[in-house]
Amino acid sequence: MASKAGQVKNLSRRSFLKFVGGAASLVGVSLNLAGCGKPLTADKAVGGKGWMPTQYNAPGNWPTNVRGRVPIDPANPSIIRDDQKCILCGQCIEVCEKIQSVFGNYELPIKKEFVCVNCGQCIQWCPSGAISERDDIDKVLKAISDPNITVVVQTAPATRIGLGEEFGMPVGTNVQGKQVAALRKLGFDVIFDTNFTADLTIMEEGTELVKRVKGELKMPIPQLTSCCPGWVKFVEYFYPDLIPNLSTAKSPQQMEGTLMKTYYAETNNVDPKKIFSVAIMPCTAKKFECQRPEMVSARKDLNDSNVSPDVDVVLTTKELARMIKRAGIDFTSLPDDQYDQLMGSGTGAGAIFGTTGGVMEAAVRSAYYLITGQQPPSALWALTPVRGMQGVKEAAVNIPGVGDIKVAVISGLANARMVMDQIRAGNTSWAFIEVMACPGGCEYGGGQPRASSPPSDADRNRRAASLYTIDAKAKLRNSHDNPQIKQVYADFLTSPMSEKAEELLHTHYISRAEEFVPKKTEENKLY
Repeated sequence: MASKAGQVKNLSRRSFLKFVGGAASLVGVSLNLAGCGKPLTADKAVGGKGWMPTQYNAPGNWPTNVRGRVPIDPANPSIIRDDQKCILCGQCIEVCEKIQSVFGNYELPIKKEFVCVNCGQCIQWCPSGAISERDDIDKVLKAISDPNITVVVQTAPATRIGLGEEFGMPVGTNVQGKQVAALRKLGFDVIFDTNFTADLTIMEEGTELVKRVKGELKMPIPQLTSCCPGWVKFVEYFYPDLIPNLSTAKSPQQMEGTLMKTYYAETNNVDPKKIFSVAIMPCTAKKFECQRPEMVSARKDLNDSNVSPDVDVVLTTKELARMIKRAGIDFTSLPDDQYDQLMGSGTGAGAIFGTTGGVMEAAVRSAYYLITGQQPPSALWALTPVRGMQGVKEAAVNIPGVGDIKVAVISGLANARMVMDQIRAGNTSWAFIEVMACPGGCEYGGGQPRASSPPSDADRNRRAASLYTIDAKAKLRNSHDNPQIKQVYADFLTSPMSEKAEELLHTHYISRAEEFVPKKTEENKLY
């Protein structure tokens, strides 16, 4: 008996789960592991209020059959897996294959890299907390501790309606002011709002759309959004022939990073080499995006041939929460603070970037203005056909002088695959399509707090409602009305899609089709 006890004691967590699970299948005993020292019922173990898998690691009542797991490259910049926690339940396969249509859509063996769009939805579906975002906190703390470095941070729209959940606040609570205050206490030197460059993205992307519709650019229709790096990589993998349809506009994160090391540096006489750019994002794919070689601006005006990335480090909402907790900051008691100015103000249109349909709604408002020179009607301030959690939505917007412009909104890459197949076949009439890799959009990205398992539309809708409330209460609701946007064009960029704007705010994408052999289907067998 002693030797057997010693053997059990030396078992790893994963081996223990397999050992007990196998016994349970033989004798009919259900497997129930308690977390945090308290017995858990099945309903609490698979979710419950405030449950964070990387914090508590409290699974319970898993089926004993082994279903496998998705491959994760050890060098993946976005996500990691703790093999000691993996119970081989197959939930990561479920979301990657069925919801995102990535896993299983390529032949084996793969050629070069593990196929991954870095979206992190497997984190949200992993019941044991085995998969989590790659932790980059130490890199940021090192920069903050260096007195010779100016650490500039930006916060995405969706982080302000997710962060509070890490501190026991109701789902969707807007903690914008407390988030800014916490960042200041943590030692960040300058704090900007990504809503500012969400507005800037609309100006660049909207101008590009107008030029495409009018035939002034020899680029195909429909134009596809390029804000979501997981979606962009999906196109590069599976639909490289449709890369020309992607907008060339960078994402708001990357635009803000570029301007931190150009516009902000120039305005404040700061050496861009001594700026450390941090982004707080709801998205794990943003960690991949900031490392893309395309995301290092030329900055020829600064005569600098050895430039650093536009964004040095991306932290998720959960990573920021861990920083706050480690610093002993009483988050819920913090008084509200304000963003620093120059790039610290956004409109309601910028705020709704954080939910599915928000980019489209914001773009339509400013496209109307760019085409007609008139303010959009109030009906475009609540474009209900593109709101909600449906995977594919569409609307038609009548713009004087152009007529009806048909648009579509997609979230979840399996839905995107269906629409992309239609585009390939020439069976679409849409002029503009918004795609977000994560179901519901950024509000439930892989870096957001986990409110339930599996993710639910109820929580997505609560977070979305909070963003729409920010929009509805905003003094300015159109991106083109943002005075700081007008200022950056007047002082630095000249105009949307000017030569300088093209150099700094636009990019290109590459085919990744050579990384693997896609599975042949009726839709893609000719490509």
